[in-house]
Amino acid sequence: MIRDRGIAFGVLRHVILLASAAIMLAPFVWMIATSFKPPHEIFAGELTLLPKQWYAYENYREAFVKVPMLRYLLNGVIVTSAIFILQVIVAVPCAYVLAKLDFLGRMLFFVLVLLGLLIPGHVPAIPLYIMLWKAGLLDTYAALIIPSIISVFGIFLMRQFFKTVPDELIQAARLDGLSELGIVWRIMVPAAIPALISFGIFSVVAHWNDYFWPLLVISTRELATPPLGVAYFRNEEAGNDFGPLMAGAVIIIAPLVAAFLLAQRRFIEGMTMSGLKG
Repeated sequence: MIRDRGIAFGVLRHVILLASAAIMLAPFVWMIATSFKPPHEIFAGELTLLPKQWYAYENYREAFVKVPMLRYLLNGVIVTSAIFILQVIVAVPCAYVLAKLDFLGRMLFFVLVLLGLLIPGHVPAIPLYIMLWKAGLLDTYAALIIPSIISVFGIFLMRQFFKTVPDELIQAARLDGLSELGIVWRIMVPAAIPALISFGIFSVVAHWNDYFWPLLVISTRELATPPLGVAYFRNEEAGNDFGPLMAGAVIIIAPLVAAFLLAQRRFIEGMTMSGLKG
């Protein structure tokens, strides 16, 4: 009886997971299918997934012709890479200090990090905008990068991972004459590669898909990030031709999907190990 209940529960669990996955993937599947269809099939009355006439080449060619799609993708790579590298440079030492060094007020600083996680990114948008305007940095790569250099989530995630590193390893490094910064970059960072990959996926996805902040600080189309580029594409099309628009969306999403699939195992490993200790 108990074995039968376990089997039934397992089947029910997989049915729920498969149904949830299907619901989440349905919009993406429809987006890809639409990018393969000619205009008359997109606006046809009947509902079909696969196109009767394949129009993929024309739609994807138009996606690159009507707007500088390669430029938008390059901007996305530049901005997300710079943000992630600078976030790591800031977050890793901060996380090490909070995880492994004893000093007065350490828990207070950690509480402030946790409070920082509760503040939506839109809240400081106005003061950040004014600061960049005063500095003359609007409509530049710096305007896209500087506000995201400090990541409280990155500090929290890396701190949780560093808590799992044995103190004996750090003590041995100190006995060998390594400075605290040497321990951070030569001992902690190599050990934290899974956590860094996990954080990297979160960071890249968040800033690659960010539409709100680039819309505020960028007015030159040549500096547009991928989501803003899609918005420009939508304005160009005026809503009449969704095939190239969906093709552009597929092109922008594809790098994120590929990166996640390649780093999937490390991502799960990093998230799991980062939650072992509080």
